[in-house]
Amino acid sequence: MKHTYALELDHLVVAARTLEEGARFIAETLGVEPVAGGKHVAMGTHNRLLGLWGGAYLEVIAIDPDAEPERAGNESAPPRRPRLFALDEPAMHARLERGPALTHWVARVARPKDLGRWQAQYPARIPDVMPMARGELTWRLTVPADGSFPAWQGAGDGIVPTLIQWDTAAHPSARLPQTGLALKTLKARHPRADELRTHLEWLGAAHLIELEGAADGQAALMAEIETPNGVRTLA
Repeated sequence: MKHTYALELDHLVVAARTLEEGARFIAETLGVEPVAGGKHVAMGTHNRLLGLWGGAYLEVIAIDPDAEPERAGNESAPPRRPRLFALDEPAMHARLERGPALTHWVARVARPKDLGRWQAQYPARIPDVMPMARGELTWRLTVPADGSFPAWQGAGDGIVPTLIQWDTAAHPSARLPQTGLALKTLKARHPRADELRTHLEWLGAAHLIELEGAADGQAALMAEIETPNGVRTLA
Protein backbone atom coordinates (compact mmCIF):
# COMPACT_ATOMS: atom_id res chain seq x y z
CA MET A 1 0.00 0.00 0.00
CA LYS A 2 1.39 3.38 -0.99
CA HIS A 3 1.75 5.86 1.83
CA THR A 4 0.91 9.47 0.96
CA TYR A 5 1.79 11.35 4.15
CA ALA A 6 4.22 14.15 3.24
CA LEU A 7 7.39 14.39 5.31
CA GLU A 8 9.46 17.54 5.84
CA LEU A 9 13.20 18.05 5.57
CA ASP A 10 14.64 18.20 9.07
CA HIS A 11 18.41 18.29 8.62
CA LEU A 12 21.44 17.32 6.56
CA VAL A 13 24.19 15.17 8.07
CA VAL A 14 27.87 15.86 7.48
CA ALA A 15 30.11 13.21 9.05
CA ALA A 16 33.72 13.83 10.00
CA ARG A 17 36.55 12.17 11.90
CA THR A 18 36.47 15.05 14.37
CA LEU A 19 34.18 18.01 14.94
CA GLU A 20 37.08 20.34 14.26
CA GLU A 21 37.63 18.85 10.81
CA GLY A 22 33.93 18.96 10.07
CA ALA A 23 33.54 22.58 11.19
CA ARG A 24 36.52 23.66 9.10
CA PHE A 25 35.06 21.87 6.05
CA ILE A 26 31.73 23.67 6.44
CA ALA A 27 33.37 27.05 7.04
CA GLU A 28 35.55 26.67 3.95
CA THR A 29 32.68 25.45 1.77
CA LEU A 30 29.80 27.65 2.95
CA GLY A 31 31.58 30.55 4.62
CA VAL A 32 29.92 30.09 8.03
CA GLU A 33 31.23 28.27 11.10
CA PRO A 34 28.84 25.79 12.78
CA VAL A 35 28.02 26.50 16.42
CA ALA A 36 28.35 24.12 19.35
CA GLY A 37 25.68 21.44 19.63
CA GLY A 38 26.16 18.80 22.29
CA LYS A 39 26.66 15.14 23.12
CA HIS A 40 24.50 12.13 22.30
CA VAL A 41 25.38 10.01 25.32
CA ALA A 42 23.49 6.93 24.16
CA MET A 43 25.39 6.94 20.87
CA GLY A 44 28.84 8.13 21.90
CA THR A 45 28.71 10.97 19.39
CA HIS A 46 28.67 14.76 19.48
CA ASN A 47 27.80 17.49 17.00
CA ARG A 48 27.87 21.05 15.79
CA LEU A 49 24.97 22.79 14.06
CA LEU A 50 24.32 25.34 11.34
CA GLY A 51 20.93 26.89 10.70
CA LEU A 52 19.35 26.86 7.25
CA TRP A 53 16.43 28.96 6.08
CA GLY A 54 12.95 27.46 6.40
CA GLY A 55 13.22 25.52 9.64
CA ALA A 56 15.98 23.09 8.66
CA TYR A 57 19.61 22.83 9.72
CA LEU A 58 22.90 21.12 9.01
CA GLU A 59 24.52 18.79 11.53
CA VAL A 60 28.23 18.02 11.70
CA ILE A 61 28.59 14.75 13.61
CA ALA A 62 31.60 12.78 14.80
CA ILE A 63 32.51 10.07 17.29
CA ASP A 64 32.95 11.62 20.73
CA PRO A 65 36.52 10.78 21.85
CA ASP A 66 35.50 11.28 25.49
CA ALA A 67 32.80 8.60 25.35
CA GLU A 68 34.86 5.41 25.28
CA PRO A 69 37.45 6.14 28.02
CA GLU A 70 34.60 6.28 30.53
CA ARG A 71 33.99 2.60 29.84
CA ALA A 72 37.60 1.46 29.89
CA GLY A 73 38.20 -1.07 32.66
CA ASN A 74 34.53 -1.13 33.61
CA GLU A 75 33.60 -4.73 32.85
CA SER A 76 30.08 -4.23 34.23
CA ALA A 77 29.27 -1.54 31.67
CA PRO A 78 26.94 -2.86 28.97
CA PRO A 79 28.42 -2.93 25.46
CA ARG A 80 27.63 0.20 23.51
CA ARG A 81 25.26 -0.37 20.65
CA PRO A 82 26.62 0.49 17.19
CA ARG A 83 26.62 4.22 16.53
CA LEU A 84 24.08 5.65 14.12
CA PHE A 85 24.74 6.89 10.57
CA ALA A 86 27.23 4.04 9.92
CA LEU A 87 29.89 5.82 11.99
CA ASP A 88 31.35 2.55 13.28
CA GLU A 89 31.63 0.91 9.86
CA PRO A 90 35.13 0.47 8.38
CA ALA A 91 33.92 1.75 5.01
CA MET A 92 32.81 4.99 6.65
CA HIS A 93 36.13 5.33 8.49
CA ALA A 94 37.95 4.94 5.17
CA ARG A 95 35.69 7.50 3.53
CA LEU A 96 36.24 10.07 6.27
CA GLU A 97 40.01 9.61 6.03
CA ARG A 98 39.63 11.49 2.75
CA GLY A 99 37.80 14.31 4.50
CA PRO A 100 34.36 15.23 5.89
CA ALA A 101 31.39 14.49 3.65
CA LEU A 102 27.66 14.93 3.30
CA THR A 103 26.64 11.36 4.05
CA HIS A 104 22.95 11.39 4.99
CA TRP A 105 19.76 13.35 5.61
CA VAL A 106 16.89 13.24 8.08
CA ALA A 107 13.18 13.74 7.35
CA ARG A 108 10.73 15.00 9.95
CA VAL A 109 7.47 13.29 10.83
CA ALA A 110 5.12 16.02 11.99
CA ARG A 111 2.19 15.45 14.29
CA PRO A 112 -0.54 14.24 14.40
CA LYS A 113 1.33 11.38 12.73
CA ASP A 114 3.06 9.31 15.43
CA LEU A 115 6.44 7.87 14.40
CA GLY A 116 6.40 5.00 16.88
CA ARG A 117 2.95 3.84 15.86
CA TRP A 118 3.81 4.16 12.16
CA GLN A 119 6.95 2.06 12.60
CA ALA A 120 5.03 -0.61 14.50
CA GLN A 121 2.64 -0.88 11.56
CA TYR A 122 5.42 -1.24 8.97
CA PRO A 123 8.52 -2.75 10.66
CA ALA A 124 9.80 -4.11 7.34
CA ARG A 125 9.95 -0.59 5.90
CA ILE A 126 10.88 1.56 8.91
CA PRO A 127 13.74 0.76 11.34
CA ASP A 128 13.22 0.63 15.10
CA VAL A 129 12.53 3.92 16.86
CA MET A 130 15.01 5.02 19.53
CA PRO A 131 14.41 7.80 22.10
CA MET A 132 17.18 10.40 22.10
CA ALA A 133 18.05 13.47 24.16
CA ARG A 134 20.53 16.34 24.16
CA GLY A 135 20.17 18.93 26.89
CA GLU A 136 16.55 20.06 26.98
CA LEU A 137 15.78 18.55 23.57
CA THR A 138 14.11 15.14 23.25
CA TRP A 139 13.20 13.31 20.09
CA ARG A 140 12.67 9.89 18.55
CA LEU A 141 14.79 8.61 15.70
CA THR A 142 14.72 5.54 13.46
CA VAL A 143 18.01 3.67 13.95
CA PRO A 144 18.74 0.21 12.52
CA ALA A 145 20.06 -2.14 15.22
CA ASP A 146 23.42 -2.45 13.48
CA GLY A 147 23.87 1.32 13.17
CA SER A 148 23.77 1.24 9.37
CA PHE A 149 21.92 3.68 7.15
CA PRO A 150 18.21 3.00 6.61
CA ALA A 151 17.67 0.91 3.49
CA TRP A 152 15.00 -0.59 1.29
CA GLN A 153 15.54 -4.13 0.02
CA GLY A 154 19.23 -3.88 0.82
CA ALA A 155 19.82 -0.50 -0.82
CA GLY A 156 20.32 2.73 1.08
CA ASP A 157 23.81 4.26 1.09
CA GLY A 158 22.58 7.31 3.02
CA ILE A 159 19.92 8.17 0.45
CA VAL A 160 16.95 6.64 2.27
CA PRO A 161 16.37 9.17 5.08
CA THR A 162 16.39 8.56 8.78
CA LEU A 163 13.03 9.60 10.25
CA ILE A 164 12.73 11.90 13.26
CA GLN A 165 9.93 13.18 15.46
CA TRP A 166 10.60 15.93 17.97
CA ASP A 167 8.92 15.59 21.35
CA THR A 168 9.82 19.09 22.52
CA ALA A 169 7.91 22.06 21.18
CA ALA A 170 10.94 24.07 20.03
CA HIS A 171 12.83 22.81 16.99
CA PRO A 172 16.65 23.16 17.15
CA SER A 173 16.66 25.41 14.09
CA ALA A 174 14.74 28.06 16.05
CA ARG A 175 17.67 28.37 18.48
CA LEU A 176 20.40 28.71 15.87
CA PRO A 177 21.89 32.00 14.61
CA GLN A 178 20.65 33.30 11.26
CA THR A 179 23.20 32.42 8.58
CA GLY A 180 21.75 33.60 5.28
CA LEU A 181 22.07 30.02 4.00
CA ALA A 182 19.27 28.02 2.37
CA LEU A 183 19.07 24.58 0.85
CA LYS A 184 18.38 24.97 -2.86
CA THR A 185 18.32 21.32 -3.92
CA LEU A 186 19.12 17.94 -2.38
CA LYS A 187 20.29 15.51 -5.06
CA ALA A 188 21.34 11.88 -5.17
CA ARG A 189 22.54 9.23 -7.59
CA HIS A 190 22.10 5.51 -7.04
CA PRO A 191 22.37 2.40 -9.24
CA ARG A 192 18.96 1.26 -7.93
CA ALA A 193 17.31 4.65 -8.19
CA ASP A 194 13.94 3.36 -9.39
CA GLU A 195 13.54 1.05 -6.39
CA LEU A 196 14.60 3.73 -3.93
CA ARG A 197 12.31 6.29 -5.56
CA THR A 198 9.35 3.95 -5.08
CA HIS A 199 10.22 3.61 -1.39
CA LEU A 200 10.69 7.37 -1.00
CA GLU A 201 7.27 7.90 -2.55
CA TRP A 202 5.79 5.45 -0.06
CA LEU A 203 7.45 7.30 2.83
CA GLY A 204 6.18 10.64 1.53
CA ALA A 205 9.73 11.96 1.03
CA ALA A 206 10.24 11.78 -2.74
CA HIS A 207 9.47 15.50 -3.14
CA LEU A 208 12.43 16.39 -0.92
CA ILE A 209 15.21 14.93 -3.07
CA GLU A 210 16.09 14.69 -6.77
CA LEU A 211 17.14 11.08 -7.41
CA GLU A 212 18.65 9.73 -10.62
CA GLY A 213 20.44 6.59 -11.74
CA ALA A 214 24.19 6.09 -11.43
CA ALA A 215 25.74 4.67 -14.59
CA ASP A 216 29.05 4.12 -12.77
CA GLY A 217 27.33 2.11 -10.03
CA GLN A 218 28.39 4.56 -7.32
CA ALA A 219 25.89 6.13 -4.92
CA ALA A 220 26.30 9.84 -4.17
CA LEU A 221 24.52 12.53 -2.17
CA MET A 222 24.85 16.27 -2.86
CA ALA A 223 23.27 19.44 -1.51
CA GLU A 224 23.24 22.77 -3.33
CA ILE A 225 23.28 25.55 -0.73
CA GLU A 226 22.47 29.17 -1.49
CA THR A 227 24.90 31.50 0.29
CA PRO A 228 25.46 35.27 0.18
CA ASN A 229 28.38 34.50 -2.17
CA GLY A 230 26.48 32.23 -4.55
CA VAL A 231 25.49 28.58 -4.68
CA ARG A 232 27.90 26.13 -3.07
CA THR A 233 27.76 22.32 -3.25
CA LEU A 234 28.21 19.96 -0.33
CA ALA A 235 29.09 16.38 -1.19
